[in-house]
Amino acid sequence: MISHDIIVVGGGHAGIEAALAARRLGAAVVLVTLRRDAIGRMSCNPSIGGVAKGQIVREVDALGGAMGRLIDATGIQFRMLNTSKGAAVVSPRAQADKYAYQRAAQAMVEAAGVHVVEGEAAELLTQPGSPPVIAGIRLSNGRELRAPCVVLTTGTFLSGVLHYGPEMIEGGRAGEPAARGLSQSLRALGLRLGRLKTGTPPRLAAETIDWSRTTEQAGDQPPRPFSFLSAAIRQPQVACFITRTTAETHRVIAENLHRSPLVSGQIQGIGPRYCPSIEDKIRRFADKESHHVFLEPESRETNEVYPNGISTSLPRDVQEAIVRSIPGLENARILRHGYAVEYDFVPPLQVDATLQTKTATGLYLAGQINGTTGYEEAAAQGLMAGLNAALTLAGRPPVVLRRDQAYIGVLIDDLTTRGTEEPYRMFTSLAEYRLRLRTDNADRRLTPLGMELGCVEAERTARFKTKLSEYERGQGFLRGTRLEGKTLHDWLRSPGFAWQRAVELQPALASLETEASATLETDARYGGYLEREDQDAERLRQAEAVRIPDGMDYSTMTNLRKEAREKLGRVQPRTLGQAGRVPGIGPGDLLVIRAYLAGK
Repeated sequence: MISHDIIVVGGGHAGIEAALAARRLGAAVVLVTLRRDAIGRMSCNPSIGGVAKGQIVREVDALGGAMGRLIDATGIQFRMLNTSKGAAVVSPRAQADKYAYQRAAQAMVEAAGVHVVEGEAAELLTQPGSPPVIAGIRLSNGRELRAPCVVLTTGTFLSGVLHYGPEMIEGGRAGEPAARGLSQSLRALGLRLGRLKTGTPPRLAAETIDWSRTTEQAGDQPPRPFSFLSAAIRQPQVACFITRTTAETHRVIAENLHRSPLVSGQIQGIGPRYCPSIEDKIRRFADKESHHVFLEPESRETNEVYPNGISTSLPRDVQEAIVRSIPGLENARILRHGYAVEYDFVPPLQVDATLQTKTATGLYLAGQINGTTGYEEAAAQGLMAGLNAALTLAGRPPVVLRRDQAYIGVLIDDLTTRGTEEPYRMFTSLAEYRLRLRTDNADRRLTPLGMELGCVEAERTARFKTKLSEYERGQGFLRGTRLEGKTLHDWLRSPGFAWQRAVELQPALASLETEASATLETDARYGGYLEREDQDAERLRQAEAVRIPDGMDYSTMTNLRKEAREKLGRVQPRTLGQAGRVPGIGPGDLLVIRAYLAGK
């Protein structure tokens, strides 16, 4: 029997961030995974970032997390999305070399001193308490690992089933077994489980693709890093390509829909609304003549190509026909067929804002087990679960990010306040303060908190202080230089007044670091909007400051509507602000709660 401070179950993106975050705070961590060499494996699209997801990666990085540094070291194409739109939606994305990423992740885990144990976590061990107190886990081989905190990051492995048309195979992903025992153990703790579904497309052999029939999609030059610690991307970049489905593609799918487990009812789990399979697209968007297919290399070391856009659970023979119907893929060879994976998850109203479950002390959940989809959402949750587990063990207060503070705050608040019954994906439209939650200022928003918590390294602290000094120096130039009675800061709010014009009037601005200049320009140009967001954010902070005692018995508040008593009792909000975000709770309900708290 081995004793540790924290056990992390699962070696995906959530598990990596949880283990590393806890180690940065000094906790002794064991990471339990089915295979050591699968830590950091990219089961689906080998890419990081995207709209809103890129912002999350920058936030994870600002708090000392791994994902940004890993993709900077192993990315093979970097692109900044939405550059022609407003600053709030500009988002970085990068295609990864999935094998290099995996090796880099494993090296980082090893270097951090995380103890890795190969095995299947089969049962949660508890001690008596109300609620029960976590004591560790038992592996499927009977071995016990003891710890007062367990972070479950099981991904798609929890009672996972793979679907290739009518064929069903137990597994968490192709070639790897499912984890079955934990579902029963979670139910025994009083947690309700549901089923979700996700999928992946077939992989194609690069040398069998006719690239002349596709359109090249180049990356940015120069590529811009994710991590605030990365000065530049050094490795050479590769191109991706675009093709489209055809009328023949749609005919093949339509004629074989009856063979899809999604249509037959074989799959009970709910799939991601915003990343549907190709058969879902054909059904839901019957008016569309074609859909984009992005051909993305998976690694410099392999001939595997990821055809982003044709995720499917149709039988293998139908997948062959689909691929052959797409321009450039007529002779493409399928290396691995696509499939759908169905798995258990814990509807997230059963966890609190620290990601600790409400039914067991010391049990934290992060990633797809909470109903999310995406590497980035998983990494964010893993980071916060690892931090909070380590902080709690050290007798320190947990950390909960606000909605005006980070996309991570929006993500976790949505999950724990509103819940989800389908795979949750982050979008910029879900953030009320998205102009504040930009990619360029994630360090200003979060690194001071990381310094306070002690979860960021000395190099990051030093770089942040330098950049902050540059920003403040630039603010002095903008506010101290006048033209026709107005400061340069005010002039930048005017349409058509370019940053270059400000530099001409105050040449000292040219000496600023590029990132500091970009943030200064955006803050000045959108100053009026940011001031309005500040007012809204201040009201949010005031509501968040009104704490609600743990375990509040809303059934005794007879002045509350019955619906409000039921919903608030189920969510158990931590603050008055969170209570106001529970669906169906109105201003009158909040007045009742405020009066009740004032009278206690």
